[in-house]
Amino acid sequence: MDILTPVQLEAKTCQPCEGGVEPCELNHAKRQLLELDSEWELVDGGKMISRKFKLKNFVEAMRLFNAVADLAEREQHHPDLHLTGYRQVRIDLTTHAIGGLSENDFIVAAKIDNVVKQLG
Repeated sequence: MDILTPVQLEAKTCQPCEGGVEPCELNHAKRQLLELDSEWELVDGGKMISRKFKLKNFVEAMRLFNAVADLAEREQHHPDLHLTGYRQVRIDLTTHAIGGLSENDFIVAAKIDNVVKQLG
């Protein structure tokens, strides 16, 4: 897996992953995250990336949830979504089938960043 710019990641489509693929190595994941230049961070020993948001209110939080849900369905790669305190959102991405990160996670992260920009 090459290190890609956000624009290159957004241009890609997630590929089905049913296992049999090695998860992204920690150093590679760190370099790819630097390229994203957003607020994603490595968690769970480098097996997951996560981003937190503090929205204006519950309606804004749900707007983000719904936009991410639509994106996830289109890509067929689904993040874990967490809503706490009525306006605090955390999005976690990992590829469960391989127990770590795949290119799909970074594709969806880049596309989520774009959705966030569009939502304002």
